[in-house]
Amino acid sequence: MSQSGPQVLTPPAGLYTPEQRARRDATAWTWVQGVLAPLQFLVCLISAGLVVRCLLTGEGESLALWSVMAKTALLYLIMVTGCIWEKVVFGQYLFAPAFFWEDVFSMLVLALHTLYLVAWLQNSLEVRALLFLALAAYAAYAINATQFLLK
Repeated sequence: MSQSGPQVLTPPAGLYTPEQRARRDATAWTWVQGVLAPLQFLVCLISAGLVVRCLLTGEGESLALWSVMAKTALLYLIMVTGCIWEKVVFGQYLFAPAFFWEDVFSMLVLALHTLYLVAWLQNSLEVRALLFLALAAYAAYAINATQFLLK
């Protein structure tokens, strides 16, 4: 029978190593993400309001549809700059261990926004279906944004 001493729980290593934290603090991409993230959130809130208004009243269809395009463009921009940031800080463009699950869920967010874009450009969905798809994309985005905020 082996004896074991008291177990020592080691705290988690943290989100960043000292080297990664130094790279994060030194790169301009951190600032870019810090500007784009709240901008995207603001555009999402405005667009969601326009989408809901259109669904409830039938008014502002064009503005609602274009607002989703603006949100989608910002999403693509923040994804590209975020990949660059992740490469600078962690040495890989996506799925760095510190942000693995956030990146996985980001793929769903991208897929839903891209599905909206394709459906709109191909005119393959009715307007109401497009707007509900946009709301689904926004719900996924809200979950993903929460993941990042909780980090």
